[in-house]
Amino acid sequence: MIELRQYTLRPGRREELVELFDREFIETQEEAGMTVLGQFRDLDAPDRFVWLRGFPDMTARHHALTSFYDGPAWAEHGPRANATMTDSDDVLLLRALSPGSGFTVDPAERPRPGAPAPDRFVSATVWSFPPGRAVGPTLIRDGLLPALRVTGPAPLAALTTETAPNTFPRLPVRTGENTVAVFASYPTERARRQHAAETAALLRDAVLPDIEREQTAPPQQLRLTPTGRSLIR
Repeated sequence: MIELRQYTLRPGRREELVELFDREFIETQEEAGMTVLGQFRDLDAPDRFVWLRGFPDMTARHHALTSFYDGPAWAEHGPRANATMTDSDDVLLLRALSPGSGFTVDPAERPRPGAPAPDRFVSATVWSFPPGRAVGPTLIRDGLLPALRVTGPAPLAALTTETAPNTFPRLPVRTGENTVAVFASYPTERARRQHAAETAALLRDAVLPDIEREQTAPPQQLRLTPTGRSLIR
């Protein structure tokens, strides 16, 4: 179970939140029973901070979030974090699209505080489809993902909406969604564009037109630079 969280921040305060988060909110959240997967600066929105965290299941999510948000780390540093934000409710609750399509990261390999940010970026593409319809996610799973693996680096993960009720209503999540989010890592923007072009050429006569007909809006494209302590990179 994974949360994709996109925060809109007050102008000029992203670096403040990044520094605070990487110092105070990684080990303390993981001690409460979750995994902090990745923290990112959005390349196209200077006042957006994006991050992901994972849980074994929805019951564990409730216990972990209760422990953390009722605990000493959030009591001490939460007000300062909240002061950097204007909106923290853009949250998708996700699960693996298919067996084995989740993130494979090891918290034991997390860089230490003060580590430099890696010289690469993570692409996250989020498609939206009509609620309750499996056609779109199936097209991504059976058509797009195999092509992405052929034409370039394999995706880091492919996730879809978790429809179980929110077990921690103190933190809202987007409801009524039917999304698929595909994550990949690239050394340069040129490499990402080349991968996208080769995939489009391979699928332009079949899968991509079918996805476009099924989607309810153009996909959201996030270009994300990992912080120094992000596991996803």
